[in-house]
Amino acid sequence: MAVPNPEELKAFRMAFQEKNQSCFILGASGETGKELLVEVLQQQVFSRVTLIGRRKLNLQGPLYASVSQEVVDFEKLDESAAAFQGHAVGFCCLGTTRAKAGAEGFVRVDRDYVEHSAQLAKAGGCRHFVLVSTKSADKTSGFLYPKIKGEVEEKVQALGFERCSIFRPGVLLCDRQETRPLEWMTRKVLGVVAHVFPTALSVPTVTVARAMVNLVMMPAKEGQKVELVENAAIHALGTIK
Repeated sequence: MAVPNPEELKAFRMAFQEKNQSCFILGASGETGKELLVEVLQQQVFSRVTLIGRRKLNLQGPLYASVSQEVVDFEKLDESAAAFQGHAVGFCCLGTTRAKAGAEGFVRVDRDYVEHSAQLAKAGGCRHFVLVSTKSADKTSGFLYPKIKGEVEEKVQALGFERCSIFRPGVLLCDRQETRPLEWMTRKVLGVVAHVFPTALSVPTVTVARAMVNLVMMPAKEGQKVELVENAAIHALGTIK
C-alpha cells in the first residue's frame, strides 16, 4: 500500500472535507472506537457523526457537541434501520470477548451483529465500510477467535460495498479501564517488544484509529473494492499527521 506524505495527506483531507459527508461508528465505547471517535472529530472530516450502540455514551466537552447517538437493540436491529441510512462511511469497531460473553455471545456479537449492521448500512446507502478485524483472522482456523473474525470478513466483503477496508491489527496496546491480569501482563511484554520490533506483533489503538481515518480520506486504488490493511501498513498510515 502506497503511504502518502504529510502534504499529500493534507490535500486528500481538504478534498474529502469538501464532499460534506457523514459517517457512523459502531463500537464507540470500546478502546479502539473511543480513539476513532476522537480522531474523526479532531480531523473534522465529516459533516455529521453518528454513534450507533446499545446505550448512550456520556460524552462531555465541546469536542463532542456535534455528535448524535442512536440507541439500538442488536437483537432487533431491523427496527433501527433508519439509524444506518444516509451515511457515506461506516466504521465498525464492534466486538466483545469470549471471556465476557461466552462462546455463543462472542459469535453473536463479532459475526452476526457485525454482518447484520453491514447489511443495513449497505441498504442505507453506505459506500465505504471500514471493519476492524485481527491479524490472525482465518475462517479455516480450529480456534474460535480467528475463525469467527475470518468468517465475518468474508461476509462483509460479500455485501458488495463500493469500497471495503478491513484492518487487521496485531495485539492492541491501550490502557484499559477493565482489569484483565493476563491481558495486562501480555500488553506489558508486547510493549517492550514493540520498542525493538514496532510493527511485528502489536499496535496502539490510537495508531489504528488514525490509520482508519487517514485511509478513508485517501482515494481508493482503481479497480480495488476490497483492501486488507495489515499491521505494518496500519503503523505506516497511523503515524502520518
